[in-house]
This record gives sequence, structure tokens and C-alpha cells, in this order.
Amino acid sequence: MSRHGAAREASQLDRRLEALNSATELASGVLPEETLAGVLQVLDRASSRRSLSGEHTVVGFFGATGSGKSSLFNAVSGEEIATAAVRRPTTTEPLAGIWGVQGSDALLDWLEVRKRHAAAPIKGFADDDTGLILLDLPDFDSTRAANREIVQRMVGLVDVLVWVLDPQKYADAAVHNDFLAPLSSHGAVTIVVLNQIDRLPEHEVRPVLESLTAILAQDGLDKVQVLGASAVLGTGVDKVRTAIRQVAMQRKAMSQRLAADVTLAAARLAEASGLPAGGTTAAGGGTAAGATAASKARLAGELAVAANVPLVVDAVARSYRLEATRRTGWPVTRWLARFRPDPLRRLNLRREGAIPELNRTSLPPAGAPEQARTDAAVREFAEAASAGAPGPWRAAIRGAAREANDRLPDALDQAIASTELSAGTKSWWWGGFNAVQWLALVTALAGFAWLGVLAALGYLQLPVPEVPRVQGWPVPTVMIAGGLLLGIVLAIGARFISRAAAASRSAVARKRLTAAVAAVAGELVVVPVEREVSRLAKFTATLKAAAGRQ
Repeated sequence: MSRHGAAREASQLDRRLEALNSATELASGVLPEETLAGVLQVLDRASSRRSLSGEHTVVGFFGATGSGKSSLFNAVSGEEIATAAVRRPTTTEPLAGIWGVQGSDALLDWLEVRKRHAAAPIKGFADDDTGLILLDLPDFDSTRAANREIVQRMVGLVDVLVWVLDPQKYADAAVHNDFLAPLSSHGAVTIVVLNQIDRLPEHEVRPVLESLTAILAQDGLDKVQVLGASAVLGTGVDKVRTAIRQVAMQRKAMSQRLAADVTLAAARLAEASGLPAGGTTAAGGGTAAGATAASKARLAGELAVAANVPLVVDAVARSYRLEATRRTGWPVTRWLARFRPDPLRRLNLRREGAIPELNRTSLPPAGAPEQARTDAAVREFAEAASAGAPGPWRAAIRGAAREANDRLPDALDQAIASTELSAGTKSWWWGGFNAVQWLALVTALAGFAWLGVLAALGYLQLPVPEVPRVQGWPVPTVMIAGGLLLGIVLAIGARFISRAAAASRSAVARKRLTAAVAAVAGELVVVPVEREVSRLAKFTATLKAAAGRQ
């Protein structure tokens, strides 16, 4: 493999590892900790392996008891490195045959391989075919728990996996279900050898190999190399040796192994998320609908009703009409309005100089109906925003929508209390109406006074001056009638005007209050939901990159 190609593959692996790490961080708190811990182990192993010798390819020989694994190891090595036995397992700890010792110690220390053998050049290998480490490992079906643990650990560490099977147990469910099928993404670094073919009649060798190939295809390893060999007779050993040599000389087994690990880890994250393998978005998987303008408006509207905004809007209108009556009503009767309580003051919404951060209303506390309406609005919004998201992420989006439920009522109350309702703002027409009202009243009172003076003069038998007339009507009488009539008409007209102005002011108040409620909903409900929706989108994208689909 050229240096340019190796560098390109290393760069691609860098990006995939970075993407896998990002996906793991994004999934924190959403996916099970056990799943995330497994992915973190993959990342840790990849980091450790890449920091060690890249010039060595580690090939592990795995097999069941009696498969002739150690014998095949020796046959491929060209010398008796491992101790082989027919009836009982003799490999109790890993044994390394090393071709190219320099730089291998740190790698073998990381693999925890203590038994090491600097091997002679392998027959058929060129002098520069160094950097190869063959490991003879304990049997994976060993009755000793320590041996099985070694095998499980080595399955996750070696660069190339050579599975040695025998004609009697090549279809054993243990090896296929526990090892081969879970590693279906590792076909590029897997070699399967059917050993002991000398025990089969010659005409059965090919059918058995075909049967093994079909079983491996069912495991997802349809492209894996399947070789027949006999360690005793040497049949097929050269082919096994050549296959290993080709893998070793390409110097990309390590990257291929780590890439396969990343693919498998990404698939496990996808499975835990309820996504298709690799985080694809087929059938809408991996994409949440998110918050729309309509859903946000509906949420704000429902919360506004639950927070008694209609009650406040009505109080704004009634407060304005009451104040208008006090300012523009007939002076003779307007004082009666002062005995009527201001609706906004009763709700503690007409306090001058109040600090917004500390202001609270006297609105009725949220009861069961209001709380139910609030919960339903938040739930409906979360349902709409999480539509299309896979199970765990849908739960995370819903949870984000509810995380501030306990703070929502107080925040809404504070928002209402802090909203400018223009309760103390006077209307421009009040002054004119008030001045004319008082002028009309003074005119009527002047007419009454004039008539009173005339009556007093007549009563005292004093000369009574001639009273001016207008169209035959005495001026004092006209003054009284005109003043009273004008005052009443102005009061009635002011009432109609105040109703229209109150409707306009209450509409402004409704708009401001709804905006305040929407701001609270945005901060406590919408933003957390959008954050989770965005996290899902990033997770899906990074998972696709980790799976090598970008």
C-alpha cells in the first residue's frame, strides 16, 4: 500500500473516530450508559492501538478445543513455537511469534502477551517481510474462565482474526453466534480456515467448504476468505500463509480493523437509538419535525388562557372604562364611580414604581383545570416537535419540554405582572370632555343662581329686572336646560367613546401579554425542545459520518 493511500486511509479513520466521539457525547443522557460505555471502550482501544507500532500487524489464531489451532500456528510459522496436543488444550496464555522484533515490545505489553518468540523468516516470505506478529491464543470454548476472558479481550484487540475450525464442529452455534456473527463488519480482517481436512474423504472437502461459506454468509461474512488446510499434512498451509502475508504487507490491517470497530460501534449506537444502521434517515428515521411557527403560536395561546390572560384583558377594558367615567362623566354623578374598585388594582396590576423582577399579580392561583391545560399544551407541543424522532430521542425531546414545568406558572405570572398595560396612561380626549362637562355644569348652576336671585328679589317685593330671552325662553332657563342636557349628552357620548377606546387598549394589552407569555414559553419550553431537536440532527449526521456513509 502506498504512503499516500495509507495517509488517506488514516485521515478517513481520524474523521470517523472524531465523528464517533462526537456522536457519543451528543447521546449522553439519551442512550443507555452501558451502550455509551462500550463505544468509549472502542475509542479508547483505537487511541491506544494507533499510538503503538503501526509497522506491526497482529494476527490472532482463534479456535475451539481440538481444532488444531496451535498445530496450524506452527505450520504457518514454519517452526514448533507452540505446544500442540490432540486431546486436551495446551495453550493457557497467549504466545507470540514475532517477525521483526524492533518496536514490538510496547505493542505486546498493551496486548498483555508475556510469552514471546523471535521467529526465523517464514518460508516463502521475502527478507523484508517483517512487522508480523502471530498470536496462538487459548481455546474459546475452554472450561477455564480465565482462558475465555483472554479470548474475548483479544477478539477486540488484534488486527487480523484467523478462525480455525474443524470438520466436526465448523457449524457450532457457539462460535458463530458468540463470535463470528457479532463481527460481521470485520470481514476485511477475518480469515476462516477449515483445518484437518485430511480427516475428510476427498470428495467431501469441497461440499464442506461450501457449507461453511454458506453459514458464514448467514453470519454476514459473505466476503470473508475461507480456506481449507491440514496442519498435519501441510495441505493448504501455503495458502493460509499467503493470505496472512498479503494482509500484513498491505500495512492497512490495523486501520481496517479499527474502521470495522467504528462501524460496529456506530451500528450499536444506531440500534440503541432506534435508527437504521449507520444513522440513515430512511423513512424519516433520525429527523424530528421540530418547532413550527404554528405550534409555537398554539402553545403561547394555550398558556395565555391557562395563565388568565383573558381575565387580565377584560380587567384592562373595565379599568379604562371606569377611569374614563371618573374623568369624563357628568360631574354630578361621576363621584359615585370612585366607590367602584379598579379591576387592575384588584389584580395588583396597577402599581406605579414596581420592580418588574419582583412584581407578582393577585390572579387566582393555577388550579387543577389550569394546570391540566398547561400540561396538555406542553405535551401537545412536544409531541408535534418530536414527530419522526426515534424512541429514546423522542423521550428526550418530551423531557426537555417538561423540564421547567414547576417554574412555568410563576414565570407566567411574573411575565403578566411585568407587562406594560398602559393602565395609568390618560387619553387625549378626556381633558376636553372634562372641561366642557364642568363648563356645562357651571352654566347650569349659573342659571339656577340667576333664577334664585330673581326669586329672592320678588319675594322681598323689590324691583325685578327684565330677564333677557332667547326665542321666547328666559336666558337663565336656557342656561339650566342647556347645561344639564349638554352634561348628560357628553356623559353618554363619552361612554360610547370609552368603550371603543377600551376595546382598542385591551387588544393592545392582549397582544403584549401574549407576547410576554410566548417569551416565557420560548425560554422554558421551545428553546429546550429545539436544543434537543438540534442535538438529534447533529447526532444523526455524526453517526452517518462515523459509519462511513458521508
